[in-house]
Amino acid sequence: MFEHGFIEVHNANQNNLQHVNIKVPKYAISVFVGRSGSGKSSLVFDTIAAESRRELNETFPSFTQQYLPKYGQPDVGSIDHLPVAIVVEQKRIGKNARSTLATYTGIYSLLRLLFSRIGKPFIGYSDTFSFNLPQGMCQTCQGLGYVDDIDVKKLIDPNKSLNEGAITFVSFGPDTWRWRRYAYSGLFDNDKPLRDYTPEEMKLLLYAPQQTLKHAPAKWPRTALYEGVVPRIKRSIIGKKEAEHHKAALAEIVTRKPCPACHGTRLRPEVLTCLINQTNIAQVLKMDLVNVREFLKKIQVPLAQDVIRELLRKIDALIDIGLGYLSLDRPTETLSGGETQRIKIAKFLTSALVDMVYILDEPSVGLHPHDIELIKRALVRLKQKGNTILIVEHNPALIALGDYIVEVGPGAGTTGGQITFTGTYPQLLASQALTGRLLKQRLTFRKPRPAKTTLDLPHIHRHNLKDVHAVIPLGIETVISGVAGSGKSTLVSALRDHLTVPYIDLAQTDIGANIRSTPATYLKILDPIRKVFAHANHVGSSWFSYNGRGACPRCKGKGVTITNMAFMDPVVSVCEQCHGRRYNDQALSYTYHGQNIADVLQMPIAKAQTFFAETSEIAKPLRNMARVGLDYLTLGQPLTTLSGGEKQRLKLAVELNRTGEVYLLDEPTAGLHLQDITKLLRLFDDLVAAGNSLIIVEHNLQVISQADWLIDMGPDAGIYGGRILYAGTPEASMQVKQSRTGQALRQYNEAPERRA
Repeated sequence: MFEHGFIEVHNANQNNLQHVNIKVPKYAISVFVGRSGSGKSSLVFDTIAAESRRELNETFPSFTQQYLPKYGQPDVGSIDHLPVAIVVEQKRIGKNARSTLATYTGIYSLLRLLFSRIGKPFIGYSDTFSFNLPQGMCQTCQGLGYVDDIDVKKLIDPNKSLNEGAITFVSFGPDTWRWRRYAYSGLFDNDKPLRDYTPEEMKLLLYAPQQTLKHAPAKWPRTALYEGVVPRIKRSIIGKKEAEHHKAALAEIVTRKPCPACHGTRLRPEVLTCLINQTNIAQVLKMDLVNVREFLKKIQVPLAQDVIRELLRKIDALIDIGLGYLSLDRPTETLSGGETQRIKIAKFLTSALVDMVYILDEPSVGLHPHDIELIKRALVRLKQKGNTILIVEHNPALIALGDYIVEVGPGAGTTGGQITFTGTYPQLLASQALTGRLLKQRLTFRKPRPAKTTLDLPHIHRHNLKDVHAVIPLGIETVISGVAGSGKSTLVSALRDHLTVPYIDLAQTDIGANIRSTPATYLKILDPIRKVFAHANHVGSSWFSYNGRGACPRCKGKGVTITNMAFMDPVVSVCEQCHGRRYNDQALSYTYHGQNIADVLQMPIAKAQTFFAETSEIAKPLRNMARVGLDYLTLGQPLTTLSGGEKQRLKLAVELNRTGEVYLLDEPTAGLHLQDITKLLRLFDDLVAAGNSLIIVEHNLQVISQADWLIDMGPDAGIYGGRILYAGTPEASMQVKQSRTGQALRQYNEAPERRA
């Protein structure tokens, strides 16, 4: 069947892989399935993709290699017949306020060229139409489209002096380095309350531009410049990395509004006088892609046809993959991971390159079954162009698309890392493999539990929701579904503003993991574990910290040594002194129940739960880890090795054991196998039984079928959505033709072999 050869992996041992040997067919779609944490990503991303990228980098001169991303050498014997890999990950695009859909895709460069060639009157060349260049940007907002004003009343306390902390904004408190720039300036009486300042003194404190101080006091740093508090916050905090740390504090003092000069267009006034068919470039940028296509098709000027053809090629690829609802001026930081991934797929569809291996990380995430049909068509086209496609996936519809299926298992963590099935989709259904057995099961519907009360949300006007009236039941499990961009998250944001009871927001934000973060640190049980060891051995608890006294002197508690090799990949090797255990010999000489601290951190959570059974502040968080299906992780496993689904469940584990609260979840099934979803559903039932309300934005049909209430948004995305198509029980939605989710539930329960 696969006559075009194979990518052959020999003896892969990366992460939890156990001497894996596998042949993956070329010019085919191969889907890798298996339990969360089974080793799928270790095989596909950390072995196949990493080796391809590393080998490609080595073809460049050594001078160039030092500027390229570094990919370490995977733990694999060899890989034969390996094409160049393009990895399409579930990563959001960086938070650059100047980046929009148009700039990211290259559409804006072509639009600027179009207006400079045929726009009337002629006002300049392509750069004149750029809001990111001085020639085109609005001078008031510097091309951002908005201005940030600072509410001075929330910045200072007029009843206090500088010595008493009159500047109330975080990081300007007494004796901080920022505070010293005012207290040591010699310009103010540091004991005088601000209410007694003269207008000139207040202006100097708050608004003075950067300047060199004349006759500065001895305490003043010789090269420092003086600057008022307001311009200083604008320059050094707002829009900088530090703003992330002070999000809540900035929200208190900053008001963002459209630029009064350009009214949000980002461009100089003269740029907007240049028109094509009575339309300026800012008006085109505000259009969604479907309307941009119509605008372009009406242009008949011969000089512009080459540019228009290239624009339509890019725009059609985005529309074909279901992104026609996005406007060109949409900031990239507001795009979901799923939208970003689809933009990348669309880009590759227009590429002339072939004989590549495209590696995708759960392209179904964030997508309704209706959207998945569009992704399937795009992936087939990518294969037909002469490429190999590898997908790590849990979604039944995308598994069915595979020409070849690889299951990794049988369990997760140390019990996974083996190949438990290879073959075609029909062979998978006929097998006894875990995924095959679960795919054959039909959906069942629960007897709905009655709501305790309801929350009425009348006249919602937000984003694409126009005068929507929603009734949200509380005390049960409610799922909000609908195609990507239909208004689900907007409805939840309106709900947040109206909730008067406590709620737990478990959105899919990152958990800020680094090489020293582990389940033990995240669950805040490392300190209690250290205290248990300290008490048992009558020594200080700092001996059991790998960031402190107990750290191995060679690797400083990392467990590995990283050697920088200039233009080559850094060499990461297990520390020769502590053999990866992180601790020094003295720390390891202390034991508790016959185990030292390193032994404990290498325990799977399932075993640690029994080991610390008599210490409730340790055992209780570990029980919650078991409830969310993460008891196969070890206490000391670096969080950097966890998948997206594992990280979300880790956050959920910390927030269990609440009663009478509202849990807001955003696609909790992301990265979860069918087996793990069953565990999650049991947990949801426990939470409702404990008196909580669950409100879940979800596309997974298993979760939807077990909800008490369904709110289906649509019919499509952006301005083509924003309506409630259906509200009722999930089972009854199957009889409602306009409910896209209802129809997807009905089709799923047809024979599984027909899902492709």
